[in-house]
Amino acid sequence: MLTPKNEIDARIARLQAGLQQAGLDGALIIHHTNLFYYSGTSQNGHLYVPKFGEPILMVRKSFHRARQESCLAQIVELKSLKKIPEVIEQTGRLPASLALELDVVPVNTFQLYQRAFIKTELADGSEIFRRIRLIKSDYEIDRLRQACEVIDQVFSEAPGMLKEGRTEIELASLFEAAMRKRGFAGGSRMRAFNQDFYLGNITSGASAAVGSYFDGPVGGMGMGPANNPHGAGPKPIRKNEIVYIDYTCVVNGYTADVARMFVLGKVDAHLERAHRLALDIQARLKQIARPGTECRLLYHEAQRLAQERGLAGHFMGMGENQVKFVGHGVGLELDEQPVFADRVTSKLEPGMTFALEPKFVFEDGAVGIENTFALRDDGLQQLSLADESIIAV
Repeated sequence: MLTPKNEIDARIARLQAGLQQAGLDGALIIHHTNLFYYSGTSQNGHLYVPKFGEPILMVRKSFHRARQESCLAQIVELKSLKKIPEVIEQTGRLPASLALELDVVPVNTFQLYQRAFIKTELADGSEIFRRIRLIKSDYEIDRLRQACEVIDQVFSEAPGMLKEGRTEIELASLFEAAMRKRGFAGGSRMRAFNQDFYLGNITSGASAAVGSYFDGPVGGMGMGPANNPHGAGPKPIRKNEIVYIDYTCVVNGYTADVARMFVLGKVDAHLERAHRLALDIQARLKQIARPGTECRLLYHEAQRLAQERGLAGHFMGMGENQVKFVGHGVGLELDEQPVFADRVTSKLEPGMTFALEPKFVFEDGAVGIENTFALRDDGLQQLSLADESIIAV
């Protein structure tokens, strides 16, 4: 699906307003997520956005696809990075200052741009880009809703995928295949350095308590230390242990994040109790998540309820593997703003989209819930709607 022209035009206009407010002459967009957001294509290119006037998309590969996918008026071929200033200068004067995505651009790459733009001050535009993408349009929220519909359908089929003795990685392959055939594009983009992972997480029983590098409450062995040492591994699924499925689903670029619980047989009482508490926490967070609420208040309320019920030591992980948040923004990337953590004083605004994920981890398994939401003027709209109970098979 191609991004409509009115969406691209509105995004460019917001960026230009941000540049003007920051006193910057233009922006050079390099990172593929922002490139897609502002141009409608993910081809190898650079997008120059002046504070006034038409943007220029300079494409190295594939120029043909970029012209098909982007609605921008000025799309030109770029043979070399050194030619970028020359292309810009042909449309007017070179900018005296230029915003770059310095939260993700490597130092060596930044130095290349410094050598190319010897008369231009290169500034960090990360906060400008981040702020614009924080508020989603109705079009974007509808893309997220479509992604949630796909993963909801697959969760409804998950009981038929469970089988005693089937390994976690086998279950993962079935779950992923079911999403792929419904339009899941594959991959899940993250902005944080070294937080890349595969598509999601499946653990069974005690494997949920295995720590990992990933900044989330549940670990998992993965398939070894080399690649993505997190999530589904070779462990067979056994009766009477929780099967924890927490997956992203990316459709048309937008990332839903949803978790559900299953069991072959019966679940132990302490896990059932913790799961009910997770649902209670989610219900409370849904009540207080309103425009103007500070993000940290949701985290504090979740912590309070976990402490009150005697489960604070298991909330959002155990021991050294506990994480200090209860939710995060979602959109074109999995780790967008807002973040619901202790010291985050930013306030909720209509148009924000995020996942809330109260979870509990024990030595014998993990339970909890995760759903994707959009904040509207009158409160939360829940976009993921699959059954939230522990499904017994």
